[in-house]
Amino acid sequence: MAFFRRWVITLLFALVFLFTFLHLNRVSISSSRKEPVVHHWFKRHVTKHPVSSMVPLPTTKPVSIPKIQFDFGVEGTHSRKIREHRREAVKRAFLHTWKGYRNHAWLKDELAPVNGGAKTTFGGWGVTLVDSLDTLWLMDLKVEFKEAVAAVKHIDFSSSEMMMLNVFETNIRYLGGFLAAYDLTRGAYPILLQKAMEVGDLLYVAFDTPNRMPVLRWYWSGARDGDPQESSSRSILAELGSMSVEFTRLSLITGDPKYYDAIRRITNILQEHQLSTKIPGMWPLSVDTQTLSFDRDRQFTLGGMADSLYEYLPKEYLLLRGRNQQYKDMYEKAIDVAKKHIFFRPMTNNSDDILISGGGYVGGKTRVTLKPESQHLTCFAGGMVVLGAKVFNRPEDIDVGRKLTEGCIWAYRTMPSGIMPEAFEVVPCEDSTDCKWQPESWFVNEIHSGASRSDFERMGQEQGKIAGFAAINDRRYTLRPEAIESVFILYRITGDESLQDKGWNMFSAIEKHARTDFAYGGLDDVTSQKPIVLNEMESYWTGETLKYFYLLFSEPDLASLDRYVFNTEAHPLLRE
Repeated sequence: MAFFRRWVITLLFALVFLFTFLHLNRVSISSSRKEPVVHHWFKRHVTKHPVSSMVPLPTTKPVSIPKIQFDFGVEGTHSRKIREHRREAVKRAFLHTWKGYRNHAWLKDELAPVNGGAKTTFGGWGVTLVDSLDTLWLMDLKVEFKEAVAAVKHIDFSSSEMMMLNVFETNIRYLGGFLAAYDLTRGAYPILLQKAMEVGDLLYVAFDTPNRMPVLRWYWSGARDGDPQESSSRSILAELGSMSVEFTRLSLITGDPKYYDAIRRITNILQEHQLSTKIPGMWPLSVDTQTLSFDRDRQFTLGGMADSLYEYLPKEYLLLRGRNQQYKDMYEKAIDVAKKHIFFRPMTNNSDDILISGGGYVGGKTRVTLKPESQHLTCFAGGMVVLGAKVFNRPEDIDVGRKLTEGCIWAYRTMPSGIMPEAFEVVPCEDSTDCKWQPESWFVNEIHSGASRSDFERMGQEQGKIAGFAAINDRRYTLRPEAIESVFILYRITGDESLQDKGWNMFSAIEKHARTDFAYGGLDDVTSQKPIVLNEMESYWTGETLKYFYLLFSEPDLASLDRYVFNTEAHPLLRE
């Protein structure tokens, strides 16, 4: 009997042991499937060109910065109803887009809005999801936000489907997106800071070059494998100079100065060469970051390839609370030169008192020739100039920024579709104070001997010319945000309610022409009353364009310009 009891007890122990073993093993397997262990090679990267002396964050007393936003009074009931109706229309457009992305391209970079496919464009890490995090929060879509945050943990920045990474785009979309969501939620979701640090540490490896200037079009696997790297002999200006805001904010949050040190070195180089370029005060479209040569390129603009470098000068000053005067000095030198050589009044059929930000080309040694062309990308300039006017106490620049913004609004309303094209040419006024429309300006690039004024008018109408435009070099619209960005900033700073009406007209035109069954897409030809929708929707549609429209029709204390600095991807970073 005793033998039998011992046998039963032994059997029970064996069964308990087996059950426990199998249960723990199953839990272990299940957990590993849910959250795989990721080994980030960039955290173990052995630096080949270490920093000898780290530049710390400035710790001097902050400078008193003027109030930026307009003092909005009590809103009337009728005005509030109109504003809220418009705000909800923008929110519905976002939800339509988000539903398409959620159902057809979840955790992929982009949704193809015409056929419902998915695209890999920026690392394959779900750029639309990350770019949209703060938009979800600002629109009070908390359920969708929490689902997106839960998905973030599955993003693995240690590898990519793409051989080459655009460091600039990765910085403004991913790092900026994580930081803004972290700031808006006051740190309630630690995974957002964790992912921001992963992106920051990944990009920091791109700075491991002999002169600590980053590799901007980066074949990351070479760095992973320990290959030596150096910066390019032809770097795009905007890509070089548009990491300061994100890297500085990451240093401010984490207390690690290495990110700020990295961008401060770029700032020092830019300041050192600012007055030795072909147009002293501005920087050319491309520079040699191997030899630090800034005097080869003869093209200058505030448009594409240069834009956000200038944009970040007042914004970095704000983020550092005025503790680094470099950014003020650099901005004021640049904007004074732009006002002299780049901004101009175009000839329009209604003699509109507006400005366009064009380009400058240096022929010979010093002769600057105005290039009377513009791009949708350049439309950020109005907002930048108005912001700079407030931050640096330059009241005369408020009117300059307003006219630049109105120039882009004019380009929207003049098109048959109600939407501005990607790129176009106009005719500059010879006299900026008296500039009447001349139909022969339609044919400024052509020769028509003996033609009269009425002949030019007739030919223009027959050929479908659009008054005020000498040429339209790119007829597309790619869902860009820059025009509504400046409308939003100008509204928040001046309180001019007519800007809400103008913004609504812009949104209504996009809603009319760009909507698809899945989301919204770019347009092939805005000079047509029925443009064809393109199968393209970059992440800035949800990250920037719809966000700025939504904020234009929201209460002015939502993402206040007195509390946040917006990066160039419309991600609001906390000023503290």
